[in-house]
Amino acid sequence: MNESIYIIGHKNPDTDSICSSIAYAHFKNCINDSNNFKPKRIGEISGESKYVLDYFQVDEPAFIENVKTQVRDIVIKRIPPVKPDISLKKAWEIMKSHNITTLLVSEDDNILNGIITVGDIAESYMDVYDNSIISIARTPYRNIVEVLDGQLIVGDINDSVINGQVLIGAMNPEVMESYIKPKDIVILGNRYETQLCAIEMGAQCLIITGGLPVAASIKKFAESNNCAIITSSYDTYKVARFINQSIPIGHIMRTTNLTIFSMDDYIDEIKEVMVKKRYRNFPVIDSDSKIIGVISRASLINLRKKRVILVDHNEKSQAVEGLEESELLEIIDHHRIGDIETTGPVYFRNQPLGCTATIITNIYRENHIPIPDKIAGILCAAILSDTLIFKSPTCTDIDKKTAEYLSEIAGMNMLEFAKSMFRAGANLIHKSVEELFYQDFKQFKAGKLKIGVGQINSMDIKELQDIKDRIIVYMKKIYAEKDKDMILFMLTDIVNETTELLFMGSKPEIIASAFGSSISNNSIILPGVVSRKKQVIPPILNCINE
Repeated sequence: MNESIYIIGHKNPDTDSICSSIAYAHFKNCINDSNNFKPKRIGEISGESKYVLDYFQVDEPAFIENVKTQVRDIVIKRIPPVKPDISLKKAWEIMKSHNITTLLVSEDDNILNGIITVGDIAESYMDVYDNSIISIARTPYRNIVEVLDGQLIVGDINDSVINGQVLIGAMNPEVMESYIKPKDIVILGNRYETQLCAIEMGAQCLIITGGLPVAASIKKFAESNNCAIITSSYDTYKVARFINQSIPIGHIMRTTNLTIFSMDDYIDEIKEVMVKKRYRNFPVIDSDSKIIGVISRASLINLRKKRVILVDHNEKSQAVEGLEESELLEIIDHHRIGDIETTGPVYFRNQPLGCTATIITNIYRENHIPIPDKIAGILCAAILSDTLIFKSPTCTDIDKKTAEYLSEIAGMNMLEFAKSMFRAGANLIHKSVEELFYQDFKQFKAGKLKIGVGQINSMDIKELQDIKDRIIVYMKKIYAEKDKDMILFMLTDIVNETTELLFMGSKPEIIASAFGSSISNNSIILPGVVSRKKQVIPPILNCINE
């Protein structure tokens, strides 16, 4: 079974995160010939990233909330549902042949109507003493014929028993006249007088046992009196014993208070339900309420964890929720090594470059895989974004040469494209403060401190100043929630290569020491600083460690 492998960037994804996940999924599908690698995102796509994908006509990755193990990730026993009109005997035979104890019942369109278990069948068979049960259950003649291994020689096989009792015609005709009521079903042998009496008394069906022939005159008389005749090779004892097995399962199936799971239910949630209910099997339905199959507690033993590849991050705080429940296969990144732990070895490629897209481009080239022009375009855009058009101190000669190589394939003017891309990504004044704050926000731990750092890049310094007060107010709100010890936000002017660093937190002395300047009105001006990864986080960590 070919299962999807998700390639996922970090929370609040930037252009590098989005484009690298798309490009690496394309590469993996090229070398595996499976098309199972799927790019995913765990946050809203930014205006800048949207511009890039629209420009090169590339679909954005689908959103994924988490990679927790779900019902869809375990082995589901797929038994076709049965109709509610099949007999108890038929249901029992299906259970035995498939070695299962539960059947799902559907009247039409694969929608679950009820369930029936071995226990339900046994209980009904042992507890039913009412000789009207065949009619109460509206049993089809078809079921009676099937269960008795018989043959309907008079009557319509599509009819059902809707009233009357089941009797054995073991007495003489004189007694039977006061014994048989209209619409009763009479089990009897080959005695002509008894058969004739039963028909005269208004029986709706005769069951002739022992495989004995029926006289032509009895058949004719039965037809004229709307009395069906079934012959069975079984003797009277077996017929009387087996006939209740013809009851349709719809009569005894459970239709209320059912414990049903969907494909999207999480395993850690259904475990508790399974323990409390103690049923052997539980039905599973899809998003349209249609039957998929059944699972049991034993199904939880062989979980198929979701398989994941991370790009552009390797810290748990930035990763998709439920990562610890997944099978992590690879990490491709250009940041500092974080705190993600794995149960086994993984492919980990971490290089001190300005952009993950540079690493992925080199992976294409190392494996001699041609890069389509659209993929080349989004990879080049990611490098231009992450390196701030090569102005960031994280940018290397490899990043520059790689971007030039990609721009030739994509047929793009890097400078003109970058200007348009940053303008599209800015448009800050019309965004909510929450959108602005989390547009490119990352959090990490330094010792016991929790630190969050956001950044906005713009080619218009006035636009940055217009949103500054709104950001400070929002930072105060976030800090008041006491989720983080420090919150920093970088307002980066790309043209002048300057950042105004906004600060909120309990350790202002750390920030003052890290940048050799005091904080004034929650702000420090940092000329020449444009990189969060190389120029902001390292000096803060150094001060904390000291």
